[in-house]
Amino acid sequence: MKILFFLIFIIFNFSNVSAAEVNIFSSRHYESDLELYKKFTGKTGIKVNVISGKDNALQKRIVDEGKDCLGDLYFTADAGRLGAFELKGLFQKGANSEFIKKNIPQNFRSNYWVGIAKRARVIYYNPTKTNPPKNLKYEDLSKEIFKGKIAIRQSNNIYNQSLVASIIEHNGLNETQEWIKGLVKNFARQPKGNDRAQILAVAAGEAEYAIANTYYLALMLSGKKGEEQKNAAKK
Repeated sequence: MKILFFLIFIIFNFSNVSAAEVNIFSSRHYESDLELYKKFTGKTGIKVNVISGKDNALQKRIVDEGKDCLGDLYFTADAGRLGAFELKGLFQKGANSEFIKKNIPQNFRSNYWVGIAKRARVIYYNPTKTNPPKNLKYEDLSKEIFKGKIAIRQSNNIYNQSLVASIIEHNGLNETQEWIKGLVKNFARQPKGNDRAQILAVAAGEAEYAIANTYYLALMLSGKKGEEQKNAAKK
């Protein structure tokens, strides 16, 4: 399994691992991660200790513990959080081996961290009520034809911050600033709620388009968040 192999690699190359165990601080909350840790232990005999929590709380703990922190690896969601943590000088440099250069695209790594998964942040709409332009893209959402039609969560959300950062990277700061001004003018409502709330807004007809990560739709369709969200996701 490629991800498992890579997990083994980063543990042996980036952490001060003893022969018996490795300590991971993780703000991720996926059962698939736990399965990977089990397979890693089965393959190597090394125990994986996981300290779970919210990203901000984990970062504060790591900062407060300083040199006494026992963490070997830090797993979190979104490159924006990794970049912010890197700027604080809290990662060890070393994620630039030949193995990593060969296996991880340059835009998914720095000298301090690597990506092990990626997500898609997409535009949602209700196909029974809305017929979007062909090849719709983020930049289009600032156009006047979308006035009063867009739902998105608040700007302090890391997913949105990373989205804006990616647009700056592709289009430059000035063009992105103009895009943001147009996007804000096109809001159907004041930004609020999580990603699922944006999908719910489209399903309820409060907005015609929403920006949210893809896996939230799968979560809603699973029924784990109730019949109301399941039915909304089907729209």
